[in-house]
Amino acid sequence: MVVTLHDVVTALDEAYPRSLAEPWDAVGLVCGDLAAEVSSVLLSVDVTTAVVDEALERGVDLVVAHHPLLLSAVHGVGTDTVKGRLLHRLITSGCGLFTAHTNADSAAPGVSDALARTLGLTGLAPLDARPHEATDQVVTLVPPSAVDAVVDALAAAGAGRLGEYSRCAWSTTGTGTFEAGPGTAPAVGRAGERASATEARVEMVAPRARREAVLAALRQAHPYEEPAVQVLELAPWSSPRGLGRVGTLPQPTSLQAFAEHVAKVLPRTAAGVRVAGPVQAQVQRVAVCGGSGGSLVGAARASGADVFVTADLRHHPAQDALEEGGPWLVDVAHWASEWPWLMGARERILAATDPRGEHLDVVVSRTVTDPWTSRA
Repeated sequence: MVVTLHDVVTALDEAYPRSLAEPWDAVGLVCGDLAAEVSSVLLSVDVTTAVVDEALERGVDLVVAHHPLLLSAVHGVGTDTVKGRLLHRLITSGCGLFTAHTNADSAAPGVSDALARTLGLTGLAPLDARPHEATDQVVTLVPPSAVDAVVDALAAAGAGRLGEYSRCAWSTTGTGTFEAGPGTAPAVGRAGERASATEARVEMVAPRARREAVLAALRQAHPYEEPAVQVLELAPWSSPRGLGRVGTLPQPTSLQAFAEHVAKVLPRTAAGVRVAGPVQAQVQRVAVCGGSGGSLVGAARASGADVFVTADLRHHPAQDALEEGGPWLVDVAHWASEWPWLMGARERILAATDPRGEHLDVVVSRTVTDPWTSRA
């Protein structure tokens, strides 16, 4: 089995649709040949000199990063700039670079899901919900013996995904009738004669953006010369996608004990964990946002959260939260809040490209890219 860069990019785009990215963001493939074979991948939060050193020492074929290396416009990648040197090294070494940033923040599961689950939260819902991706329902009639092959083909093209579940399909059997015209070669019956056959009705949902690929896969896998197909455009429904998450701890605990738990389960950094609020306060409903979530303090309050865990909180929003009586705040390092996502991204790459892990080595970087290295 050969895994190509195209295979990995397709898997990442399915897990973290680029349509979810903020308008100002720069996500997707930065460099690399889509036809190139990929046998090893390195996942990291940032693209720094240390991460590029690690990638080249390991000899990986692709770096998948959360933070874009080139977020602002550039006009060249020469070695006269820091970012140019890093990208030049990757390109000359034949190593690709892919970024999933705010699309991974809003995806489900995404960055904040990983943070929430690391903290032990359940019953997750978004703090800032986003409209559901436009979705089709694809319906076709196939011989019962061909159901698995058709469902497999549609799933490979992007159909049948519901949250963390894949290859979702529904089928039932009935009787189909038809009369094949002159010059046809029907799979059942003969041209010019009326025929009937037991058929399975198969239904699967699919992203509307994948409609062309899904229909092409259906026609390729379908045993009929002229398959019957319906494409229904579904109305939007509530979605777990969006920025941040809110959930519940198994039992109430003090703010102090909760902050100590946060410090224990997240990677250790020089800045540690800061707390705003009375340490004896009881907390159970918890809001989180991986990365800089200061803009979601109001959403956390509206969600009924007792405490909000995020990074890069500023003086005045923290002071305002205290004056408002909550939510209490737990401020962690930006890098540490997003690091848990890397493990989930690893699982999704492998599940979509090499489920048994026989042909692709996907490694989560242990390089600490938090810029704060010590404290006085």
